[in-house]
Amino acid sequence: MVFVGSDGQLIVPTAVKIVIAGGFGTGKTTMVASVSEIPPLRTEELLTEAGVHVDDLAGIEGKDTTTVALDFGRITINTKVVLYLFGTPGQNRFWFMWDELATGAIGAVVLVDTRRLDSSFPSIDFFEHRDIPFIVAVNCFDGSQMYTVDEVRHALDLDEAIPVLLCDARDRESSKAVLVGLIQHSMNRLAAV
Repeated sequence: MVFVGSDGQLIVPTAVKIVIAGGFGTGKTTMVASVSEIPPLRTEELLTEAGVHVDDLAGIEGKDTTTVALDFGRITINTKVVLYLFGTPGQNRFWFMWDELATGAIGAVVLVDTRRLDSSFPSIDFFEHRDIPFIVAVNCFDGSQMYTVDEVRHALDLDEAIPVLLCDARDRESSKAVLVGLIQHSMNRLAAV
């Protein structure tokens, strides 16, 4: 993406990479789609009988597709900054791609579904072990029990420095607030170094 300035000079914006991660069925594809200014690139495939014994659908029985590579979206902040969003696949058989997707990212959103909280631990561990700044965003699904930020922080055994936000991944403004929270957290960590 290139812009032309008022003086006729080409402006190449700084690319900022953000990863949207989390367990299977937490809403990563939905979040990328809700905030992307372009139709998101999706690599979703139908769940098949072959995955019945591999994919745990407990709590998400209505899910019929899965991301098999990545989701990609873009948000142009201004002529100087463009955000590129990379959604990770959730199942552990696709985790080998996470290192590539996380390379160069300023940070990550770990999307959490409290109905399946145990699926969040591998994502949190991934970013902690690589010292990549991350925040936790609790996707408040319809019909799920609501928990406070402190209850989620305790259940996930998160350090107080890790922001925990409540969100609705379907809602553009809610998802934008999560991304703003991540950028603020990443900038604060950078300033502290």
